[in-house]
Amino acid sequence: MSEEHHLGVFEKYLAFWVALCMALGLVLSQVFPGLSLAINSWQIRGISVPIGICLFLMMYPALLNLQLSELKKLMRNPKPIVITILSNWVLAPIVTVVLANMFLVGHDQLIVSLILLGSSPCTAMVLVWGTLAEGNQEQNVINTSLNTVSIIFLYAPIVSLLTGIQNIPIDRGLLLISVLVFIGIPMVLGYFSKRYLIGSRGENWFQDVYKPVVGKVSMLALLTTLVVLFSLNGDVLLTNPDLMVLVSVPLLVGFVVVVGVNLIVTKAAGLRYREGIITTIIGSSSHFEIAIATAISLYGLGSQAALGTTMGLFWEVPIMLGLVYLGKWLNTKGFWKG
Repeated sequence: MSEEHHLGVFEKYLAFWVALCMALGLVLSQVFPGLSLAINSWQIRGISVPIGICLFLMMYPALLNLQLSELKKLMRNPKPIVITILSNWVLAPIVTVVLANMFLVGHDQLIVSLILLGSSPCTAMVLVWGTLAEGNQEQNVINTSLNTVSIIFLYAPIVSLLTGIQNIPIDRGLLLISVLVFIGIPMVLGYFSKRYLIGSRGENWFQDVYKPVVGKVSMLALLTTLVVLFSLNGDVLLTNPDLMVLVSVPLLVGFVVVVGVNLIVTKAAGLRYREGIITTIIGSSSHFEIAIATAISLYGLGSQAALGTTMGLFWEVPIMLGLVYLGKWLNTKGFWKG
């Protein structure tokens, strides 16, 4: 049976829910302008507590999928994993920096926003995209587990390196704190709570009862995060349409370049559809949650960096959904091996 038959209402109508939450957030930012100020004032050492809570509730269920034991399977079929790693940590950051320098000269915060997006491989939503595309979910879990571990160690150094090359100063201590808070804590709690619950209640209870419940919490947290982020950044989005268009150009060109390269490389590597589409999806997507949270931590609410990363979220959802259907269409045309 196709995995698509098991998708819930959220996944089936993801584009609609995302658009609705974005619109709701923008409306709240205008109808209740004091709301964003109140939310933003709740900070600890520059970290937004409301966003931290939302991201934790969204990331924790996803990080329950972290399976360190799966990493032992890396050598069973290393080709798609290697291609994805190179795309996530080499291709995407380089393409991002090149395009940022082509289109965003003089807008340092927008350049940083692209670097934050391009240096953050996705560890959560790709599980949804992979299910929709009916790709190899074992590879998906291995790749997301690997990305979850690697982002802890590589995200801050790569962002620091790329911003340093651009001579753009950032608070590297706050950058590191953002990684630890938004990725490290959910990962550690997810790993140890999973071990404890399986040990005390059993594997079946964990898989059939606990994960579905927290999975629903994760979906609600994602929708809430979208509302909060767009309510927090509503003013800067609506009052800077020129900057929205300006940052959208390198974002969209970057997606086209990275997706195109990944499609060509996976075909040239002789991958089959189920491996090729997962490789392309993971290699072309970004961890917009950590990028947005880090941008707000570094530059604050209403900053151009927050605007740029939020526009990354705005474009990534329809592009990834489009990639799912493009992949299925290419498969019918025999693009990948049978």
